[in-house]
Amino acid sequence: MRIAVLGGGHGCWAAAAELAENGHDVQWWRRDAAAHQALSAAGAITVRDHRGTRQVPVGDADGAIRPVTDLAEAVRGAALIVIPLPSTTHEDLVERLAPLLSDGQVVFLPPGTLGSVLFGKAMVDAGNSADVAFAETGTLPYLARKHGSTEVVVSGYATRLPTGVFPSRLAEEAFGVLREAYPSVETSEDGLSGALMNAGPIIHPPLIMMNAGPLEHFDAWDIHNEGTQPSIRRVTDALDAERIALREALGYGAPHFPLADHYAVDGEEWMYGRAAHEKLTDSGDWREKIDLLSHRYMLEDTRLGLSLLVSVGRWAGVPTPVAQGLLSMASAITGRDLYAEGRTLEGLGLAELSRDDLAQLLEEGFKS
Repeated sequence: MRIAVLGGGHGCWAAAAELAENGHDVQWWRRDAAAHQALSAAGAITVRDHRGTRQVPVGDADGAIRPVTDLAEAVRGAALIVIPLPSTTHEDLVERLAPLLSDGQVVFLPPGTLGSVLFGKAMVDAGNSADVAFAETGTLPYLARKHGSTEVVVSGYATRLPTGVFPSRLAEEAFGVLREAYPSVETSEDGLSGALMNAGPIIHPPLIMMNAGPLEHFDAWDIHNEGTQPSIRRVTDALDAERIALREALGYGAPHFPLADHYAVDGEEWMYGRAAHEKLTDSGDWREKIDLLSHRYMLEDTRLGLSLLVSVGRWAGVPTPVAQGLLSMASAITGRDLYAEGRTLEGLGLAELSRDDLAQLLEEGFKS
């Protein structure tokens, strides 16, 4: 299958390498043309994971990842377009991508923070009437970190990826394409259901704000190791309970992938399998300097992710006091109104819709 991978982040490197290793025809686009040229000159990505260390060829030969610098070239003829980028990149990318999409393509946003609806709306705004499915899931398919200019370390691969499709009328065709690349995807009801599986806004905001002192004091701090303490876990559980209550109030069924299973050693299999938390802490790759004013845990998971939870809760009449409290605290830390800047139903123009109207939109999509 021809697949386009868009972006240059950690997950993009892991995606390009894994998909090429699995025999797909991968075209990889990123904005940084110089970085792509350096990678082409090196001739390969070095991948390190549980199977060892190996080289994945980069270049123009068959069986190699092909770096491209033209977005239209990258997506032309691709059955699947994978965008494993932070949601903070969506607004810029969607303006470039929306006019280029064509009938039958599937755009995969892992995870999306309701980016599926954002991208669908942008297509209509761009005057593009192609029938395109946008899928979003609860996490990246990879626990990955780049090491140097040509190496990526993957400490875990997702074993279960709850995924929703917008518009849901295209779900059957979309899942047929998705499972060729990611057999671990599991069906969620629609794009909003997929968005409400996103683990980032549940795990990261309590960890960064309740570790604010150590994060600002030490040169590097591992929020997943010494930063994960019982009091913080209790807040995480309370926040996740709000997410699950919201899903249930909207009529979305189990499994809800409670974050407690991420931490449990013998619990239900979570998105990265069992004992997923140990994969993070054992790798050592998450000991880092986190700038509370600029890190994606603040600007993506808190500003976009928590604002979405709070806004959907207000719309549905479901209280989200922990999410609201953390969002208010984050606004005080950053000196910004993160709800006003966030990805909310108001910002997407959906807050005035009735439940029936929103359900119809999620099923049918925007009308050209």
